[in-house]
Amino acid sequence: MGKNGLTNREPERKVGMWVFYICGFLFVSFFVAPLILPEGTVTDISGRANALDFATKDGFGSSGNSVQASAPHTHDDGTIHNHNQFAWMELDPYTGFIYAFGDLNCHNKHERSWEINGNQMPVCTRDVGIFFGLAIGGLVFSRKGYNRWTIKDTCLSLIPDQLLEKIYRGNYRTLSWLGFGVLLCVPLMIDGFTQLLTDYESNNLARILTGAPFGFGLAILISSMYSARPVKFETASQVILPGGAKFELMEELEEE
Repeated sequence: MGKNGLTNREPERKVGMWVFYICGFLFVSFFVAPLILPEGTVTDISGRANALDFATKDGFGSSGNSVQASAPHTHDDGTIHNHNQFAWMELDPYTGFIYAFGDLNCHNKHERSWEINGNQMPVCTRDVGIFFGLAIGGLVFSRKGYNRWTIKDTCLSLIPDQLLEKIYRGNYRTLSWLGFGVLLCVPLMIDGFTQLLTDYESNNLARILTGAPFGFGLAILISSMYSARPVKFETASQVILPGGAKFELMEELEEE
């Protein structure tokens, strides 16, 4: 029997591995796509997050290739820079898909992105860190995560039970769950908002180091959302919780 009261944790393993496979594929592709493109295919582009800017050069989703967007502009350090034109719809299906994914989900700012083989990566370094964290989080959940009825208890199942006993005995589950989540988000929030609200400019290493914990926590949350299944238990009292804790309200309702 598993530490959650069930004999089979195959669903949790599958969910975690799906998160690992999908996010791991994207993470690796962020490096492979610019590597296999001819040198200089994607250089010095900058767009918007959550929008298509580089689908075509002068048609649908071409905001990043407009005359205004491509005009010379001055960086904070005083250097003048020109944005180049680029259209992922002109690429092969694989690299086109990866760059389309980056175009939709990332701002694609060249000064916040790495270059490989003379090509700008599909996403910025912050997103590289986030997807690395997502892949690792999915892998860890596939090995350590347990369905414990609720999402927050399933998230907390990755922590050894002996470390959770006082938390469950004192009924600090929600507070601890939120605390761990905030802890994983704080580095990214501090780095991002300080950069947004002050003259501070982050660097690519800091963006990766702050993005990875956020991605890890997001992977655990997503995996738990798909793995927390009360239907797998006959009753709430079947759920084994740290420190001998029980879902008391559920038990009372079942008895009634």
